[in-house]
Amino acid sequence: MSEYKLSKEEKEILYAFEAGELKSVLTPKRKKYLQSVAEETFKKDKRINIRISNRDLALLQRRALEEGIPYQTLVSSVLHKYVSGGLHDVMANKAFQRTQKTRR
Repeated sequence: MSEYKLSKEEKEILYAFEAGELKSVLTPKRKKYLQSVAEETFKKDKRINIRISNRDLALLQRRALEEGIPYQTLVSSVLHKYVSGGLHDVMANKAFQRTQKTRR
């Protein structure tokens, strides 16, 4: 495991945690709320059917195998990241930048 450079404040917090001096302030009401939010976040309540090429499916399945997850989970994760802004279409961005340069 690599060593991290901690600030003085971070070291104090770490030592207090390791000594058992820190106590959770999580109330049962807050815990229940956080659990319900987490459940809603991961609820998969819609089913879709898509047509993709054999090649793309094989690549998805191979990548999922490398990640150790079912390929459907990988597809769902990629879609979620894309629609929530965490995944960007690099090729579309490059094409957009090229068109902006030619307009100047």
